[in-house]
Amino acid sequence: MKFTPTTILPLTAMLFLAAGCSSTVASIDAGTYDKMTCAELNSALGDIATDISRTAIARGKVASTSVPSWLLGGERVKSVVANRDTARIEKLQQQQQAIIAARKQRCPSSQ
Repeated sequence: MKFTPTTILPLTAMLFLAAGCSSTVASIDAGTYDKMTCAELNSALGDIATDISRTAIARGKVASTSVPSWLLGGERVKSVVANRDTARIEKLQQQQQAIIAARKQRCPSSQ
């Protein structure tokens, strides 16, 4: 396959865009979950699960991207993006555990 500027630009743009977008994760505030109803907790838990899945899929796509050897720094960008996605998944899992704990305390039907 011959690489031209029109094929390189989308690949590079995708990697840099993913690097910028994957670092936005809200901090965990357990106090917020204490004020939520059971329905809100269930909804938040579903949203977190969706975010975890979406991030894992994105991480897999980045990890399986073939970066040309002549593209300097391409592999490094690829690993940075994958590491950021891994960190985001870990943070989302912490949020998920906080929601589960709050739900166990407040919602008798979730136990």
